[in-house]
Amino acid sequence: MINRLCIFGVGLMGGSLALALRRAGQVGEVVGCGRSRANLEEALSCGILDRYEQDPAQAVRGADMVLLAVPLGAMHSVCVAIRDHLAADAVLTDVGSAKGSVVEDVRAAFGTLPTQFVPGHPIAGTEKSGATAAFATLYEKRRVILTPLPETAPQALARVRMMWELTGAVVEETTVTHHDEVLAATSHLPHLLAFGLVDSLAQQGEREEIFRYAAGGFRDFTRIASSDPVMWRDICLANREAILQALAHFEADLHAIKQAVRNEDGHQLLACFQRAKVARDRFCDIVATSPEMGPE
Repeated sequence: MINRLCIFGVGLMGGSLALALRRAGQVGEVVGCGRSRANLEEALSCGILDRYEQDPAQAVRGADMVLLAVPLGAMHSVCVAIRDHLAADAVLTDVGSAKGSVVEDVRAAFGTLPTQFVPGHPIAGTEKSGATAAFATLYEKRRVILTPLPETAPQALARVRMMWELTGAVVEETTVTHHDEVLAATSHLPHLLAFGLVDSLAQQGEREEIFRYAAGGFRDFTRIASSDPVMWRDICLANREAILQALAHFEADLHAIKQAVRNEDGHQLLACFQRAKVARDRFCDIVATSPEMGPE
């Protein structure tokens, strides 16, 4: 399907895509590009890449599929570096967690939105990063959200959809705005809370004792605080407005819980906890019965 795949940012997401396409026998040459030569060498030794370049212009030469898997803050500079070197029929796509900022970065870099550009976001991942974290089954039975634009060529959209389906993913389409609003609430806000809680506890006195006595619930809740800080900084800045809306809604609910504790209002606390348990149990049932969802 893909003769030459060029990946910018050969980490968990890009590396896992390459491995999945290799397993499916649907990619010829895989070329990587990134700033860390050590990571690119790891990707080469892991069988993710056939070769790598550190010059973006050289990396995209002859590629018919180009994947942007760099942090959101680096999207614009990569696009500027490759805009005059892409083949006319090369498809450009990405894995960014905030689509609005990626679309604007591509538009600014190219001067217009290329018809071969297909914004995308796999709803999959772990708290690990780098080429050594990649594995071929990351996308199996996971959702990949595509947010095609009015300018997007149907053929480019079809190619990107097929590419992700070959990894075992379930592909859906929505708008850029809807994607960013939903992800702000379901992904970006939880990461903010996990990072914030761990940082708050780490700054308290006797922090070693706090962490020593922490149980499995703390470990499970804060697992995602081990994610790449640079990536999540960029996501929070890129999806700022939607995240602020999600934070405002959560702050209001958190204030209500605080008031219930202060007022010793057990009825309100119990009602909140019961609603949460029902919603959480329903979500777990959906995960257990839906083929396109699974534990992260």
